[in-house]
Amino acid sequence: MPVNKYIKRDRFFKVALSLIYKNGFKATTMRAIASELNFEVANVYNYISSKNELLETFLFGIQDEFHEALDHILDSSYDAPKKINMVINSYIQITSKRPYEQALLVNEWRNLKVPRRQEFVDRRQDYENKIKMIFEEGVKQGNFADMDTEIAVATILASIRWIYAKYIDGENKINPIELEKQLTQFILNGILSN
Repeated sequence: MPVNKYIKRDRFFKVALSLIYKNGFKATTMRAIASELNFEVANVYNYISSKNELLETFLFGIQDEFHEALDHILDSSYDAPKKINMVINSYIQITSKRPYEQALLVNEWRNLKVPRRQEFVDRRQDYENKIKMIFEEGVKQGNFADMDTEIAVATILASIRWIYAKYIDGENKINPIELEKQLTQFILNGILSN
């Protein structure tokens, strides 16, 4: 594929992501994407076969990246507090590079069609279960307070799921390293044992 086609493909995906974020998946049509790109609608199908495939490509692509990062963290020899720190860091780093796709994870996954929706939910649950393992390891080691695992993990994830908005908002340029420092302090202060 010549370089020009790569540039057009990249632009197609960026415009599609932006429109889905702005208007929602259901309200974004292939015709609207084509119009934004000054394409004929038929040209959109050179890049993707359907709107559903577009959503699947975005959601499973970024979900794979989050899983890969988490698996590397789990396989490391770090203690549980450092692993939680690394989970936060990986989440911020991935989101800072792909905020529109992260927004889809939070807002648009329900639009996946069965059976892909169930596959997505199962994989999300697997991700959360891996974080629960890290938390439970920290409780056993005496690093984390003995608290309800479900509440702890839900709080950790709720504390980081919103950050995509800070990277989409063009007015706020947030340093990912500073964001990691602040969120890690906030989260770890809530779960570390005294």
